[in-house]
Amino acid sequence: MPKDIKTVRKCLFPAAGYGTRFLPATKAIPKEMLPVLTKPLLQYGVEEAISAGLDTMAIVTGRGKRAIEDHFDISYELEHQIKGTSKEHYLTEIRKVITSCTFSYTRQIEMKGLGHAILCGETLIGNEPFAVILADDLCDNEGGDSVLAQMVALYEKYKCSIVAVEEIPMQDSNKYGVIAGEEIEKGIVRVTDMVEKPEPADAPSNLAIIGRYILTPDIFDIIRETKPGKGGEIQITDALLAQAKKGNVIAYKFKGKRFDCGSVDGFVEATNYFYNKVK
Repeated sequence: MPKDIKTVRKCLFPAAGYGTRFLPATKAIPKEMLPVLTKPLLQYGVEEAISAGLDTMAIVTGRGKRAIEDHFDISYELEHQIKGTSKEHYLTEIRKVITSCTFSYTRQIEMKGLGHAILCGETLIGNEPFAVILADDLCDNEGGDSVLAQMVALYEKYKCSIVAVEEIPMQDSNKYGVIAGEEIEKGIVRVTDMVEKPEPADAPSNLAIIGRYILTPDIFDIIRETKPGKGGEIQITDALLAQAKKGNVIAYKFKGKRFDCGSVDGFVEATNYFYNKVK
């Protein structure tokens, strides 16, 4: 790792998935652009990264995802049409996002799993620690630091890979990567094992990984050596296990709420939650 890079400043957003659970809406609209109230999921994620002090957003997209690039850009026609009108304030938030950070993009040509999507982002990240946000895991910590801000602060202390975890019902273990380990501080676990989508009887604990990571750059070489796992995909869980075996991964029981906006139920729950916040 370069000596002059002391902290996390880049955030990677894997955004190439098809969003099949939201068909037919996602036939033409990227799932990351589905709005909770008036704001796309991906914008919530970018704002969380900015709140954590990150200023470089690296987005891994795919075919049919041009709306993502257009959203984080100036629309001169729209700006011209509403300039000086009572509607101009609707663009305040996104203008602030666009001017607060830089965006870069690359494509994942084939869908080979989250590990592969992260590897596709290597050219945008380089040899430095970085965050990963999965936009369909929408997080909020009302009145406190965002989940990613909490994790960046933790990275400053431990300087290793970090996964955000939460307790789940054991019957849901086959939907998540599940970790096991030893608690070294309250809410912080040194990971010794992790399994991708185990059946409840095989799950090592009820602590599931959600879509927030901080990864050290050696993860790229590890992913390159990682064979396809569950579902024939290259799993980030398998790559992280290689780091964990060397004591280089901690799991963090974050403060805040998380909504699984990759499911219709979670999407509706998030919409109701944020609606009630602004009422």
